Amino acid sequence: MCTEQRRGDAALSSRTPPLLRRSPPRPGGRRKAGGSGAGVGRGGGAGTGSMLPRVRAALAQLVAGAGAEPPAEPGGGDGGLPAAPSFCRPAFLQLSAEELRRADDHVGRAVQSPRDGRRRLPWSTGYAEVINAGKSQHNEDQACCEVVFVERRPSPRGRLPSREGGGELDGSRKGFYFHYWALFDGHAGSGAAVMASKRLHLHICEQLRDLVDILQDPSPPPICLPQDARAGLAELSRVPLAEDDGEVPNSAVPRFHLEKAVSHESLVIGAIENAFKHMAFLRPELLGKEFTHLEFPRRIQPKELGKKMLYRDQNMNGWAYKKIEEEDLKFPLIYGEGKKARVMATIGVTRGLGDHDLKVFSSNIHIKPFLSCFPEVRVYDLTQYEHCPDDVLVLGTDGLWDVTNDTEVAGVVMEVLTSYEPNDPCRYTMVAQELVVRSRGVLKERGWRLANDKLGSGDDISVFVIPLGGPGNYT
Repeated sequence: MCTEQRRGDAALSSRTPPLLRRSPPRPGGRRKAGGSGAGVGRGGGAGTGSMLPRVRAALAQLVAGAGAEPPAEPGGGDGGLPAAPSFCRPAFLQLSAEELRRADDHVGRAVQSPRDGRRRLPWSTGYAEVINAGKSQHNEDQACCEVVFVERRPSPRGRLPSREGGGELDGSRKGFYFHYWALFDGHAGSGAAVMASKRLHLHICEQLRDLVDILQDPSPPPICLPQDARAGLAELSRVPLAEDDGEVPNSAVPRFHLEKAVSHESLVIGAIENAFKHMAFLRPELLGKEFTHLEFPRRIQPKELGKKMLYRDQNMNGWAYKKIEEEDLKFPLIYGEGKKARVMATIGVTRGLGDHDLKVFSSNIHIKPFLSCFPEVRVYDLTQYEHCPDDVLVLGTDGLWDVTNDTEVAGVVMEVLTSYEPNDPCRYTMVAQELVVRSRGVLKERGWRLANDKLGSGDDISVFVIPLGGPGNYT
């Protein structure tokens, strides 16, 4: 069995390129994990974690346990703020109006999954979700599950003859399909997460269109392409380069000892990275007079001026000593450890999209330049292993992982899967539902509680359970 912990992840799979997962870094002392999102929304972004203090989440659970109503809609008596966007859930759930109302109930917190008889998710993927216990007005998680066709970009020189077995579909369209699963955890609103769930896979598809011929050619990718990079490899191989062209020959075989070997896998990774548009680098001059970009093991005391203390900056992984100066007494850019870490004492993520209008409290310093949209991409090649029906990828938001560890998730997976036939298409949905239910807990007098009477997750919880064996029939 294979289970994998991921927060705010996207997973890609194709039998042409291997399965890819976009995953943020784990929470740590220097930065906290951020998921993915897209779009511009007032005070809204997408990532893992929340900019709300953890204590507010705990209090929200107690309030919800007492039967309190969710927070009021903005715009009524709150300074004339614009009305919030309409509440929506993933399209593949196909929720009726009544089901949508139940999905938005913070008190009942009913688990939502695709219903039997409706369109089944690719590979019989399991999915389940539940709203938070009152932490935010609506469920800020968003999910996407798609089968995407990447069509080769048309050549300006006209239609090219296809290679034998070159991926021609429907007699004319050339390309390949990839399977896509993604979870987005919004904060301070769901706008960025909703936009990302509807657009990110399209951006990835667009980046892959120029690579259709290269990815389907078993030979190594060419180091350099002629000016017309959209022309297919079949045509490029027939077009001789003029001596005065100034172009490097289109040869996939390294000609010089300094050339680096580039794999097909790295091209797909690059396409995913380019889909997350570059937004900003860390620029210390934007910190104003309030923060220091240097990191110290703890807050510096004024009496320690002149002493040497361990430090590091944004370009360092290790530590070094420096003499403490007056400038070092400023509040650190990143303060706290693990899940309590905050950027500029405001936001708990450093990787994500959105948050264009977010500023440090009581200042005019924008936080956006200090947030990264660059993903971390890890590859698991499905073609290198044989998978049984119980090998799954568990994709979950932090509502799951905050209260359930890897070992507990693996136990639930095995417990549920062994109670269903290997070819039962509902087994993965039942796993997702059970993971959500156990992480949410049961509503008692002291809020939502787990089986061990510890606090359950008061956050939104979303879970995909993806069989790594693909769509095959098992016996």
